[in-house]
Amino acid sequence: MIEENVKNLLGSIPNTNPYGEKVTLVAAVKLQRAEDINRAVAVGITDIGDNHVQEFKDKFVDIVGAPKRHFIGHLQTNKIKYLLGKVDLYHSVDRMNLAEELSKRSAAAGVTSNILIQINIGNEETKGGFSPELAENAYGTISKLPNLNVRGLMAMLPDTDDTDLLKKLAARMRTIYDKLRARNNNIKYLSMGMSGDYELCIEQGSNMIRLGTAIFGARKYNN
Repeated sequence: MIEENVKNLLGSIPNTNPYGEKVTLVAAVKLQRAEDINRAVAVGITDIGDNHVQEFKDKFVDIVGAPKRHFIGHLQTNKIKYLLGKVDLYHSVDRMNLAEELSKRSAAAGVTSNILIQINIGNEETKGGFSPELAENAYGTISKLPNLNVRGLMAMLPDTDDTDLLKKLAARMRTIYDKLRARNNNIKYLSMGMSGDYELCIEQGSNMIRLGTAIFGARKYNN
């Protein structure tokens, strides 16, 4: 099933979004076994994203094929030390103290960490991230921190069937992204879209999507 799902996705996801940008598929591997992740990598997955530090640590040496490693979940500052130098892109820099601590620890370790700034595009109380209104200010402050390389933005759309609302929010994220990219051509990634809404997100300008269920099936939380 995994192999078939990956092949179908790679065959159906457009190579580029409406802006002509390459669309990168990140496989969200929360609760997946290393052997199943390796099966996905073997048939074309080039990027994988972890949600939990402990899972990342436990499975790190068991992943083969050298996929790019993303951290896409909520990150506690005291867990940064386990990821330094091993993560290619942090998606969820959702608050200033996390950015500052990641900068501090990256400098101490002699590495530069590539990050995305998380935006709470729906202003939802249950989700982290900077408000859309503060996105540019957050970028201005974080981009000055040493040993951090801001590569773009990440967002999670609300869980709703209101397609018009989702399109509006996704389009607003693209507008924010374009404003920041105009200030810095190092800005490259708009990470937005999961298994339930990735097609809409690509249509609105996302160039990086995070899919778990669409690849591995429903998660088994009792594993």
